[in-house]
Amino acid sequence: MESRPTIMVTNDDGINAPGLRALVKLLVSTNLFHLRVCAPDSEKSAASHCITWRHDLAVKQVEIEGATAYAVSGTPADCCSLGLSDVLFSSTPDLVLSGINIGSNCGYHIVYSGTVAGAREAYFNGVPAISISYDWAKGVSNTEDFSLAADACLPIINAVLAEIKHKNYPQRCFLNVDLPTNIRCHKVCPRKAIAISDIESGYKITTQGKSIFRMRWRQVTSGTRGEMLSTMEMDVNSESLENSESTVSQGELLFRREVVGHKIDDDDIDARAIKEGFISVTPLGGTSPAEPECQAYFNERFLTALERPSAL
Repeated sequence: MESRPTIMVTNDDGINAPGLRALVKLLVSTNLFHLRVCAPDSEKSAASHCITWRHDLAVKQVEIEGATAYAVSGTPADCCSLGLSDVLFSSTPDLVLSGINIGSNCGYHIVYSGTVAGAREAYFNGVPAISISYDWAKGVSNTEDFSLAADACLPIINAVLAEIKHKNYPQRCFLNVDLPTNIRCHKVCPRKAIAISDIESGYKITTQGKSIFRMRWRQVTSGTRGEMLSTMEMDVNSESLENSESTVSQGELLFRREVVGHKIDDDDIDARAIKEGFISVTPLGGTSPAEPECQAYFNERFLTALERPSAL
């Protein structure tokens, strides 16, 4: 009997987050994979690619039906790195999945995302990876949508594993998948737009755009310290928020970050795809090259500017 592929799941919302649990439950139900979970023991949203360096990580095995699972006191990148080492598991997985995140990760938000960092860390270690995010909308979405999102991702997961098996899958990238709010009725995309032949219609291959939430800071007298954006986008119990509020100590100022808008331009293909109801599939790399015109400026003019006497 042919051996089943091994998948490791991580995230940034924490090991008990509904997105991760829905994804693992779906994968277990297929009986097609060996499942591992190595995820933060608490929420680490917007941790980006932060790693723990100056102190040890605490690891605790937890019960998740159908999977071998560990909760880790570190960041998503820590969890992925630890899970890929030989200290917890005896072999390297065939694929790493990071998610399903509460909230989309398109455009510049990819830089902030701990979910994307979990997949990027796998890429750094030579393991194929997919980060997965659902465009949660407060007052519209509910936790059942994560099960629908997981089901919509299964063709992508199967297609990637099939391409890996046949040695067709590229080694110099990883995938970032974003699912639209109305995942139950996501749009159908022309088949010619699909790069991986086994994926069904409804998916659009995109590139990373430059969309970003516009933020401002407001001074407050008390607040919910440490609350992450993804949690704040969900329907949080108001009583628990009230109990977690902290007051300002003497000599201390308290500021709260607020979203004031979301900028999406015409060339923001990934963000536009999910707003139009498609599932966005974006290949990403590990480097951050400058725009071509900026590179050209430094190649052609900046050294000359350095040699000129300062005009200041």
